[in-house]
Amino acid sequence: MDSERLQFFRKHLKSKIVELSRDQQRTLAEMTVTSERLADITDQASFQSDRNFELRIRDRERKLIAKMHEMIQKIDDGTYGRCENCDEEISEKRLIARPVSTLCIKCKTEQERIEQIKENWVGRVLRFNVSESTLTQEEDYG
Repeated sequence: MDSERLQFFRKHLKSKIVELSRDQQRTLAEMTVTSERLADITDQASFQSDRNFELRIRDRERKLIAKMHEMIQKIDDGTYGRCENCDEEISEKRLIARPVSTLCIKCKTEQERIEQIKENWVGRVLRFNVSESTLTQEEDYG
């Protein structure tokens, strides 16, 4: 990838980091200022649920910021935009859509296919164990 495109991605990543960091600071400020006393237990539960949801979102964003810093480091060391699996160049369209991509679309598709196969096998094993457990209980009590 040429240096002009790398600078484009560096600038894009840095602006997203600033944006996400600003959102995190805003959320933190809102949570420290908000000390509402909610009399209704339903309102309290709703307020706490909303707060927990917001914290989960911010935690995901914190992890994304860390990945973005890793990508900036990859730009610096000349490895940005290369698939970690096959070392082919990741398409620019993919990097624009997801600038923290570390796998080309072919390798990512294969990774997801393997994960799906594993999930299916785990589900089958769990169903088998549950049904085997049920048979054992019926034999013990029947």
